[in-house]
Amino acid sequence: MRKVLLKFIDFFYPPFSGLLSLHTFRYIVSGGTNAASGIVLYFLIYNYVLHQKDVYIPFKPGMITAHVATLIIETPLTFLIGFMLNKYVVFTQSELKGRIQMFRYALVVGANLMLNYGMIKIMVESFDFYPTISKIITTVVLAVASYFIQTHFSFKVKK
Repeated sequence: MRKVLLKFIDFFYPPFSGLLSLHTFRYIVSGGTNAASGIVLYFLIYNYVLHQKDVYIPFKPGMITAHVATLIIETPLTFLIGFMLNKYVVFTQSELKGRIQMFRYALVVGANLMLNYGMIKIMVESFDFYPTISKIITTVVLAVASYFIQTHFSFKVKK
């Protein structure tokens, strides 16, 4: 499966070879796939699972707004997709053990989740952005930062 994915991704690389390294191109494609999956999942969960309605918590008085509940549901799914793509497609040269990679990746995703939460909450509740548009903006901003963090921390390669 990995070889098939790499052949498919690498097939589209030649036009970009003057602009990006193969590693960066693979990260963009893998990250773009994960980001697109997250946005599609977010849209589907928000509109068709939660029907844009807040989630009431019976065991604790209160509620979780629909856009935040959607983020909570979508995150574990994109975590798994993202980790697998990063480990087996992008950062194949890393000699760190898989459990260490996953732990570090989880730390980055956790930080991104908090930033995602804050940015989406501000955009939706303060600026009246549509939740899916807020998710797209947040994803782009955090993807750029994540590339550097994943490269130098989660999937670090010894020199």
